[in-house]
Amino acid sequence: MPDTGISQETDSNPRKGGYVDPRYLDEDASRDQKIALELRRRYPNAFDLRKKARKRLPRFAFEYIDGGAGSDGNIQRNWASLDGIELMPRYGNVVAPPPTDIELFGVPYNAPIGISPIGGPGTGFPGAERFLARAAQAAGIPYTLGVLSAITIEEAAEIAPDVLWLQIYRFARNDHKIGLDLARRAETAGVKALVLTWDTPVRTTRPREVKAGITNPFRLNMRLKMDAMSSPPWLMSMMRNGIPRFVSIKPYMGGASSLEEAAKFMRTEGGGAFTWEEVKRYRDVFKGRLVVKGILHPEDAKRAVEIGLDGLFVSNHGGRQIEALPASIDAVPAIAKEVGKKATIVLDSGVRTGIDAARALAVGADAAFAGKAFLWSLGALGERGPKHMIDVLKAELSSTLGQLGCLSVGELRNVPRRHRTAWSPEDFATGTSI
Repeated sequence: MPDTGISQETDSNPRKGGYVDPRYLDEDASRDQKIALELRRRYPNAFDLRKKARKRLPRFAFEYIDGGAGSDGNIQRNWASLDGIELMPRYGNVVAPPPTDIELFGVPYNAPIGISPIGGPGTGFPGAERFLARAAQAAGIPYTLGVLSAITIEEAAEIAPDVLWLQIYRFARNDHKIGLDLARRAETAGVKALVLTWDTPVRTTRPREVKAGITNPFRLNMRLKMDAMSSPPWLMSMMRNGIPRFVSIKPYMGGASSLEEAAKFMRTEGGGAFTWEEVKRYRDVFKGRLVVKGILHPEDAKRAVEIGLDGLFVSNHGGRQIEALPASIDAVPAIAKEVGKKATIVLDSGVRTGIDAARALAVGADAAFAGKAFLWSLGALGERGPKHMIDVLKAELSSTLGQLGCLSVGELRNVPRRHRTAWSPEDFATGTSI
């Protein structure tokens, strides 16, 4: 193990604070400890992982996990708006890294950080769902399984019984028979929250995917197969975990589960966004915590609370649907003001760092979920990636709390801040009510 030379210590205690210099580890320190420290040295933030993932993955896989709608303008807006939020520190209050633990929906977690729902993450790295679920369970943070996944709801619940959330799309045919059965399975499996994605009323184009050879309907053509051959880590993971198949919806597809068949199934059985009446129906049927993903307007947030929803994902779908939308973080303050403590608010889209999570909580969110950052971690480090990403995010959040003078995540709401790009009540007033 090489000497990394990493230390943030100012006293003789090598284990106090953030990084630990491997020179101070006990001789019997585990191999995993040493590897974790070396990864912190090589990849101290999410963008280091992104750079590595670009080199390590097949082109189609990287473009799938990294790209967005149009020219990626909404992705850039998410990042720029988060970067523009300033938090004012107060010193003389914190002498040790503060804890990051919280509760969401009455469930304790070790940080207000979670893994966003991701459709078909196995395209980015085969085995993604198992790796993400294991890391989240071990770290004690929420993991949102996407319904278009390569493991079943029931298997995910076995891997991550304490932290599992489930996301589903709209399956409206046959009087919502499929969607309501998915909700029943989620309740039986003990998921902590059911998330209805409603910000995909129509499919839009992601040019980087198209240029890399990913088509709609999807076909694993010779071009993609040749591209996959260029990435031994991706191929090895596929050999170990199998070709990604959407097995959670397999029972409704007559036993078929290939990507091509699933794409055809989604075109005929799924599609569109949940209507308010449909959301009410799920609220009546599902007895657990129900969340809608894709809220940006405070009037929609108000209506969601009025019909009994427990939480809201403030999200622009990670910039993957249409690049004209506001940055998700810019919609949070008005939504938080509208709903108060009546619903749990999760920021989704653009989160890359623990500092981003601190910003989100400071302007009104209760938690911040990341998607791309975890996909980058898988592309860069494979199975070890998600754990490393969680460790980085938690350490960044804790150090941010300490630097700001907060003794807990709850105190972030009291931090003086400037958020110049936030939408104001006047901005929403110019729109048309629906």
